[in-house]
Amino acid sequence: MRYTAASFLRQNNMLFIRSFMVLFLCCITVKINLCFSGIPYSLKTLTLDGHLNFDEVHNAARDFGNRYQLLPSAVLHPNSVSDIATTVKHIWEMGSHSELTVAARGHGHSLQGQAQAHQGVVINMESLQGPKMQVYAENSSYVDVSGGELWINILHESVKYGLAPKSWTDYLHLTVGGTFSNAGISGQAFQHGPQISNVHQLEVVTGKGEIINCSEKQNSELFHSVLGGLGQFGIITRARISLEPAPDMVKWIRVLYSDFATFARDQEYLISAEKTFDYIEGFVMVNRTGLLNNWRSSFDPQDPVQASQFKSDGQTLFCLELAKYINKDEKDLVNQEVESSLSVLNYIPSTLFLSEVSYIEFLDRVHVSEVKLRSKGLWEVPHPWLNLFIPQSKIHDFAREVFGNILAETSNGPILIYPLNKSKWDNRTSVVIPEEDVFYLVAFLSSAVPSSKGTDGLEHILTQNKRILEYCETARLGVKQYLPHYTTQEQWRSHFGPQWEVFVQRKSTYDPLAILAPGQRIFQKAMPFS
Repeated sequence: MRYTAASFLRQNNMLFIRSFMVLFLCCITVKINLCFSGIPYSLKTLTLDGHLNFDEVHNAARDFGNRYQLLPSAVLHPNSVSDIATTVKHIWEMGSHSELTVAARGHGHSLQGQAQAHQGVVINMESLQGPKMQVYAENSSYVDVSGGELWINILHESVKYGLAPKSWTDYLHLTVGGTFSNAGISGQAFQHGPQISNVHQLEVVTGKGEIINCSEKQNSELFHSVLGGLGQFGIITRARISLEPAPDMVKWIRVLYSDFATFARDQEYLISAEKTFDYIEGFVMVNRTGLLNNWRSSFDPQDPVQASQFKSDGQTLFCLELAKYINKDEKDLVNQEVESSLSVLNYIPSTLFLSEVSYIEFLDRVHVSEVKLRSKGLWEVPHPWLNLFIPQSKIHDFAREVFGNILAETSNGPILIYPLNKSKWDNRTSVVIPEEDVFYLVAFLSSAVPSSKGTDGLEHILTQNKRILEYCETARLGVKQYLPHYTTQEQWRSHFGPQWEVFVQRKSTYDPLAILAPGQRIFQKAMPFS
């Protein structure tokens, strides 16, 4: 009897110990999962109008650059601005011991993971619901839009009222918050400045989870911080954008130059002329076969016979692209002005091509190329782009070395080159540009062929980019990166130069825990700023 009782007691003790160990291990597992998954349980308890998704997060780890893939722990699909503020404030209140960060993601057109948040929270800004886009056609016309709104949608809505924003990007399927966080430039910027020079007011969620309205007159320091601020000081949730009368049609012109100095001189003349075009850009064409024949699908040559005899093979050519806006009742006058403006330029006469298209067709021109590339499976490939601002005084040295040596034989995508007037930029914003009154945008918009080891492969293009940057540094050209990418804070300090201390001070004011935009790799959470 004693044996049976003792045995029973032992079995009970063993059962208790096993149960305790199972419970203990389960608790450890849950704790480990919560710690190492990067998903604090408290995130799941937030009361939101939208929702947090902890499972379908892979898309938020991709972008147009197709080079970096950093998985977040969750994706917020906000239905309101308060959803964004609630989430950011919660992470702010968790303090510096939490490694959670937050990145706002628009249309996913970042190049190097700037809108990603490794084991953090990515906000899908295109999900943001709020007051509908509203156009105000008063004396000083403007449109109120969500920070997650696409520029193409703003175009379609505003032209219904005969209006449109003044300054654009070449590609319109980007969000307002995304372009305002950088600058937003295209061929209108020489006249109107970048997009960040054409905004009246913003609504911003700071790194503390505060919702703040700001403008030049109200909370002006935050307003100027956020514009061109690379997402470091706040998430743009709403914007008031300046509008102007929209034209009916656009006269679209392309001409070629074989001499860079002549090309640059004509560009610089046009951006300073009193009567000029509404859009001025340029391209570099390296060894392009049948170039003018390719243009015939969209343009008509002024002299078809001479154009058919022009050979582009083996040459480095420079294309000046121009546009003049047309209203139907002013067509004859505009044609006279175009003819007069072209008469003083020194392009190759046989290369004058012209076209007339609708205003929307002109502004959305890059989307046509996107559709073609997507149909061939050539859109979602690595895009190792390099965008540079070059001082006017150094552009000839740059062109001589880069187009005459580094890229003498071929290019792997469009190369944009055109001058901008510094006077149209606001030096109170966070964007960094060269010191000179005129500077050039040079953009190498390369696409890499996956798995290729040749000149069209990723490694070759990255090596070319590195050679270009090394030349700029060695020659002390005073170049600044646009859509900048650096990996150390020392490099960022060099990029900002004298503006670094102001940038750091703004960070400590509006996002002191470095919660926002970790993909820029400027500040690290819980690390002291310096």
